[in-house]
Amino acid sequence: MLLMTGISKKYKNGSVALKNIDLHICPGEFVFLVGPSGAGKSTFIKMLFKEVVPNCGKIFVDGVDVLALSDKEVPFLRRQLGIIFQDYRLLPDRTVYENVAFAMQVIESPPVKTRKRVLTVLELVGLKNRANAYPTELSGGEQQRIAIARAIVNDPILVIADEPTGNLDPETSRDIMRIFTSINESGTTIVMATHDKDIVDAMGKRVIAIEKGEIVRDDAKGVYGYES
Repeated sequence: MLLMTGISKKYKNGSVALKNIDLHICPGEFVFLVGPSGAGKSTFIKMLFKEVVPNCGKIFVDGVDVLALSDKEVPFLRRQLGIIFQDYRLLPDRTVYENVAFAMQVIESPPVKTRKRVLTVLELVGLKNRANAYPTELSGGEQQRIAIARAIVNDPILVIADEPTGNLDPETSRDIMRIFTSINESGTTIVMATHDKDIVDAMGKRVIAIEKGEIVRDDAKGVYGYES
């Protein structure tokens, strides 16, 4: 599903984000990416959808050479990925339904198929009854659920989540993780960067730890391993 070989990234200001990263993630895995602030996690995440380009190395997502894609081809890759951010990035002038449907409209999905699929994923995240609400009428946890629904509505090959519970209280975070678990159990690969020690320790999933741009730990059933 995901293969990185010899990946290094040094920014123009001299900051080294990643050094000699070699990594293989299999289809259907649930992987946590952990480490201190500034360790290189965000750079790692952004490379998966070519928002950041390394100085050297190779990245393959589902067999596609990401770094060989032209600027015109990158959007087609991103449409196969489900990308979820800490700040939700919902469209404030569109309803819950319209926010999720937008992802299908971009790929010109037929209206009947779009409606059926959108309602299905809204039910999965427990917000089918809020389909006509606007983002400003929702709690932070509800907005994150909508962001998840939007990310998975097109059945992505890989879900990439960057601190998806960072702004949420512990109980809401657990609810969000139950949704991610359900998505993963359906066969979707998930890579999640997080600082949430309690969630990582409770899940018992693969944990990849990055420090100063290098992978220092890769445990099949790992723990967070840092002071919270």
